[in-house]
Amino acid sequence: MQIHIIKQPISRSELVKIAEEGFGDLVKAVVDVEEGIIALGAELHSDGEALLLQSGSKQNNLWGINLYPPRYGEDFVEFDSVINLRPSAGNLSRGVDNPQIQEKILDIVNKLIKE
Repeated sequence: MQIHIIKQPISRSELVKIAEEGFGDLVKAVVDVEEGIIALGAELHSDGEALLLQSGSKQNNLWGINLYPPRYGEDFVEFDSVINLRPSAGNLSRGVDNPQIQEKILDIVNKLIKE
């Protein structure tokens, strides 16, 4: 599985191709809410996280999500990843507990993945 760092918009059909390289109907993604970029297609969220960290991202800006290319609306993005567990930062679940961070993530996803 190849990890793609997305800085410019891609189409939904390109996302489908990334999904087909891995899990079929699911793409694991890590979003850098400060840089506005996404790592797509890792086998584990931690692999995407590591690549973004090597590229200069900061740990506290990285959040793991799952994207489901066949789905639309609220079903397209799932806030669920082990890398989101951050008790010291107040995030006590695998989700993204802060609604403002969720909104940033959704804004970035919507800017970078087009219909």
